[in-house]
Amino acid sequence: MTKISMNEKTRQYLAETHKWTQEELDRCLRFWLNHGADRQHGGMYTCLDRTGQLYSTDKSVWMQGRTAWTFSYLCNIYGEREEWRATAESCLDFLERHCFNPKVPSRLLFTVTGDGRPLRQRRYHASESFYAMANAEYYLLTGKPERLERARRAYNLIWDLNHGAPDPTGLGPKTEPETRQMRALGSPMIYLNLTAVMRRADSDPAANEIYSSRAAECVRDIVTYHYRPDLKCTLEAVGLNGEFYDKFSAGRVVNPGHSIECAWFMMEEANRIGDGQLYETAENILKDAYELGWDKEFGGLLYMVDMMGWPPEPYEHDMKLWWPHNETLIAALMAYRDTGKAEYLEMFEETLTYSQRVFSDPEYGEWFGYLRRDGRPTEPPSKGTIYKGPFHLPRMLIIVEQIIAELLNA
Repeated sequence: MTKISMNEKTRQYLAETHKWTQEELDRCLRFWLNHGADRQHGGMYTCLDRTGQLYSTDKSVWMQGRTAWTFSYLCNIYGEREEWRATAESCLDFLERHCFNPKVPSRLLFTVTGDGRPLRQRRYHASESFYAMANAEYYLLTGKPERLERARRAYNLIWDLNHGAPDPTGLGPKTEPETRQMRALGSPMIYLNLTAVMRRADSDPAANEIYSSRAAECVRDIVTYHYRPDLKCTLEAVGLNGEFYDKFSAGRVVNPGHSIECAWFMMEEANRIGDGQLYETAENILKDAYELGWDKEFGGLLYMVDMMGWPPEPYEHDMKLWWPHNETLIAALMAYRDTGKAEYLEMFEETLTYSQRVFSDPEYGEWFGYLRRDGRPTEPPSKGTIYKGPFHLPRMLIIVEQIIAELLNA
């Protein structure tokens, strides 16, 4: 970390923000524990309206893993609390009992009913990623070896599936491979973060070599294929050799939030291996995404941008979603801590001011998930969905609280 000389105004701002993060984290956690925790079947409901009323009992498998990770991480950072540990264990047990595909036991489903009956399988491996993250983090908390073994199995399965192993579900690629094959940024990005969690949990020297090798490949894929400094963006989807497909929408789309999340994953890896050039690349990814995505008229990050200025295909492209702002707050503050550059503190402050104004809801807790372009919540407003649960926001609040404490105590 660069030695930062802060004036009194900056120190005061960070101290006030530090207090806010602690209060906001408490409100967020109380929202989910009071309204989402399923005391009957186990696990976490996430389809909640503004006040916490349940509007769908279907359960997201992603969110069972993400919730288990979050509450295990809380214990590992702040010390074990019975309610936190019990919530993590409830979600992990629900995953184990109900969320594996009964027809393909190695793969996890995407959604299940409230009592755990299968609903939907997807070709993507995100359910397995969050299952692995959760088990690894819970292993750090409990030391139970079966948790680490479960995490390792899922971690290796994802790697194999990403490197040509046949999917046992029989679900093929999204597009006809003889016509078009593409790489998705999400695959190396999510696996890079998963690898960081696995490395923290798994102290085996042989495993560490695997983690280092795979992290390096993820970074190489991101930089080689998706990051385009000539276009000043990081593309969501490219050809197998990094081709820029400018003739159809999917090839031109940038998701600023994904790019920014990817940037701080790369910052962490650059810090771990001491690679200043990689860190600079991550900085550029952050700055390019922020410049491309920030809405100059209404503020906030646009969800999707066509980097050539054409109409983006996703109909939600000009909405403001909670999680890209969470990722920006982490990345900007991390970059400020590591470099001392004022531009990153300004980025952090601009994003936080916007987020406190339009996303935060002190009356009921948690953040609105989905806003129109002008910053008004969609109606009726939601705090949780199949895709939104106790993950991005609490993760941001924990990391930001920790970084600010580090800065104030330096």
